[in-house]
Amino acid sequence: MLFSKGFFYLYKKTMTASEIQISEYNPFYKRYIDLVENIHLLDALAEGLGTTQSFFDSLPNEIWDYRYAEGKWTPKDILQHIIDTERVFAYRSLYFARNLNAELKGFDENVFADNAMANNRTVNELLQEHLAVRTSTICLFKSLNTIQLKQIGMANGSNMSVAAAGFIICGHEIHHCNIITERYL
Repeated sequence: MLFSKGFFYLYKKTMTASEIQISEYNPFYKRYIDLVENIHLLDALAEGLGTTQSFFDSLPNEIWDYRYAEGKWTPKDILQHIIDTERVFAYRSLYFARNLNAELKGFDENVFADNAMANNRTVNELLQEHLAVRTSTICLFKSLNTIQLKQIGMANGSNMSVAAAGFIICGHEIHHCNIITERYL
């Protein structure tokens, strides 16, 4: 990994998952938020970076192009999906933090996956992109204050606070690593 945890040393504490109210996100996302330890958001993002990089780096070469059933994603597709979803939710966070009463459309994860061509990329390229995106996400959230973290916008027709989007990023990543463990290994 290019950065040690020291790079992300956090001088300020942010919200924890238990401080997020159900009114700050669509109940669909509760399953992701519940996967995150009750630690500060910046710590969850930094720890998730190391854990996810190590997890994907440890996968056997023979499973990277494996699909456990027809129409299912490969681990490369899943990693690209994690990256794409983080970009979308980080953008939502930025947009809501900077723009009161903001509203954004949803995105279709399957359309994204169909057009990402993840299986034409190397594992190293995907891991480098994940590192770059997470580093950017951490920098974004480090720049936000508590008032900005509590700002709520509309995403795909539902309320979403900036902090909730951050915890969704973390839990979504855990969710997909769990799926790979259960169905691919």
